[in-house]
Amino acid sequence: MKSILAKIWKLLNLPKGWQLFFMRLFQNQFLVGVTGIIFNEKQEILLFKHTYRGHAWSLPGGYLKSGEHPKEAIEREIKEESNLVVSADEPLKTRTDRDTSRLDICYTGIFIGGKFIPSKEVSEYGFFSQGTMPLLRSNQVFLIEKALQELNKPLLQ
Repeated sequence: MKSILAKIWKLLNLPKGWQLFFMRLFQNQFLVGVTGIIFNEKQEILLFKHTYRGHAWSLPGGYLKSGEHPKEAIEREIKEESNLVVSADEPLKTRTDRDTSRLDICYTGIFIGGKFIPSKEVSEYGFFSQGTMPLLRSNQVFLIEKALQELNKPLLQ
């Protein structure tokens, strides 16, 4: 029964806002989201230009599927939305939002490769240094600053 519902859900191909509305309507638990702060070899950060968000540019992310590990989820979301391959390596921060019944896990990781292909959710991508980033939501700026602090932290000897 569950797999039939999942197939119907996929066939409906609802816009992201409607998907969230229905998920929250029928779920009495937290949705689990993932966010990725992905670095290239120059320590620039991967951002996506989303087609459905008020702030067009943002960190890549999405929601976990049943039985999926958060690391796998962020890697899958990035691959599905852009065809780019990344490795999610370290958890950075977990936060809850009671207003939206969401638990969000942020991972840092590295860009591996792939040729960008636009999707219905992502029209562009880019790697940005801290000084060249487009306008982002404050909670994402906070996560980026935290990730950069961790990246530049001296190793204890």
